[in-house]
Amino acid sequence: MIVDHNIVPDYQYNELLVEKRPLKDANGRPVEGLYNYWIIFNNPNQFNSYTTAMVKETILAFRQASMDRACVAVVFTAVGDKAFCTGGNTKEYAEYYAGNPQEYKQYMRLFNDMVTHILICDKPVINRCNGARIAGGQEIGTACDFTIAADTARFGQAGPKHGSAPDGGATDFLPLFVGINRAIESCVLCEPWSAQQAVRIGLVNKIVPVFKKKDGSFIRNPFVYEEEADEWGNPKYGRFKTGADRKAAAEIAAGCETDLSLLDQEVERLCYSLAMLMPDCVSKTLESLRKQKLAHWQRNCETNRSWLALNMMTEAKAGFRAFNEGPRDNRNVDYIKLRRALAKGTPWTEELIESILPKDSAK
Repeated sequence: MIVDHNIVPDYQYNELLVEKRPLKDANGRPVEGLYNYWIIFNNPNQFNSYTTAMVKETILAFRQASMDRACVAVVFTAVGDKAFCTGGNTKEYAEYYAGNPQEYKQYMRLFNDMVTHILICDKPVINRCNGARIAGGQEIGTACDFTIAADTARFGQAGPKHGSAPDGGATDFLPLFVGINRAIESCVLCEPWSAQQAVRIGLVNKIVPVFKKKDGSFIRNPFVYEEEADEWGNPKYGRFKTGADRKAAAEIAAGCETDLSLLDQEVERLCYSLAMLMPDCVSKTLESLRKQKLAHWQRNCETNRSWLALNMMTEAKAGFRAFNEGPRDNRNVDYIKLRRALAKGTPWTEELIESILPKDSAK
């Protein structure tokens, strides 16, 4: 009799979709007796941002995938075509954790465990990036071993913009992927990269088109430039179009539908490539390579957790409330007003926070 090593056998998931999908061979036919674990965020109305309940189930799902003898790989993805994940659920942050550092510290224990369970999973982990991978979504995405992305995806951080620091993995992992200069640019300025930029700088493994014309052919993402450089020699390829160029791109996109079938094909192809290798050798190779990320992560994650909790009393409290309560066209605090107040030695009070929250211009 085989011993069951699962902590919670036969668990029924409520916050995630967790599916055992058959492994497919090179011809797309199911391989008997082998499958992949698909761990799927199911919160598309909030851009697949994770709630506390989702984080807990994600930890359990990765644990179960690790223990499953017939599992070849884990595919970590989300419902829809807009976002893989945009980080923690800002509504929950603003309405429960803001101003409640002892509770947020408990939450960050769960978040840290989620990242760690990705990094120590006994199976290869593929991020099927079906859309925006921002903030904490970028952090859990970079914890994965591979990333196959839609060419409409965008990648970036949001911490300093909304009252936090990207210390849930980005400050540990990004320098390993893209170098210190690009990591600083992303983490501090919070300006996203396109999928085209991401694959060029080594953040992701492969991108695939998802815009399909009426004749069934696929086209590359029309919302990004394909020119190599501007008149000054600065890189232009992959930068998001603006103004009239963006308007023209929207007209092209309007004649297309979004189809993720090529994304799925590439993910299935990668899973089968992994199946055609010695399983223990794959696992050991990943363990050795992951040490680079784990070394940084384990050195910093606990002290980062403590700081992020205390920050819920000041900038995070203001930033998450602004994002949650502000009008659709303005979800940021008044940065200049805040800086002027702090320059005068103004303490962090409820009055200060209220004074810098965005106001609805229509009122």
